[in-house]
Amino acid sequence: MDLIDTHCHITFGQLAGDLEGVLERSAASGVRRWITVGTDAGENVRVVELAKSHQNVYAAVGVHPHEAKDAREDSFAQISAFAREAKVVAIGEAGLDFHYDFSPRDVQKQVFVRQIEIASEARLPLVVHSREAFEETAEILEKYGGGLRKVVYHCFSGGGDEAKALLDKGYYVSFTGVVTFRNAGAIREAAKFVGVERMMLETDCPYMSPEPVRKQKINEPAFMVHTARFIAELKGVSVEELSEAVTRTSEEFFGLGAREG
Repeated sequence: MDLIDTHCHITFGQLAGDLEGVLERSAASGVRRWITVGTDAGENVRVVELAKSHQNVYAAVGVHPHEAKDAREDSFAQISAFAREAKVVAIGEAGLDFHYDFSPRDVQKQVFVRQIEIASEARLPLVVHSREAFEETAEILEKYGGGLRKVVYHCFSGGGDEAKALLDKGYYVSFTGVVTFRNAGAIREAAKFVGVERMMLETDCPYMSPEPVRKQKINEPAFMVHTARFIAELKGVSVEELSEAVTRTSEEFFGLGAREG
């Protein structure tokens, strides 16, 4: 296997403290490239520096909806500047989170729109975070996203109907280890439905370790192989076949290699 963890936070906490070990274990498992994702100004600096110092690490830069309340004009200027870096392959994660409401909803919406505008101007894909805000997220993308190059809903947690709505818009869907959880029947139905040409895989580590390592409190990229095997079984294909297909989709979506000249 030669998988890409398309959404991880390897600058967080204990993962950052054991970074080389994390990457070595991941590569040994078959997950050999990583897109590490910024969530605020400080994390954006860290993910870009990490990507620039490691050949197979790439970065996405943005303001997570949890952090929207602290976004300022210089936050958006930073994202726009980083978007010109060769190893920055996406804007995000950006969107709405109405589960925790750590930032006021109107502020989340404003910050989301600003990042849609930056992604459109930079001609970079947009990585969307949407939790308990499916309709509101869709409305904002419909209104402001006409100039977007590509869109992926990361950590997809909906069912088949939601997946179909996203595919009908031309969007992509990314699955985490949550699909392996016992109570994730709707997500499993979506994973069956979404074709590999629109599917990506991620850990969203250090969160949400998949079965059979769910008891591991700290998720890491090496564990993504369990998600790949699970979805391959759902689809009735070999894990090698699934891995090759979703890797090709991920490479094309993020333009991996193309921005390094």
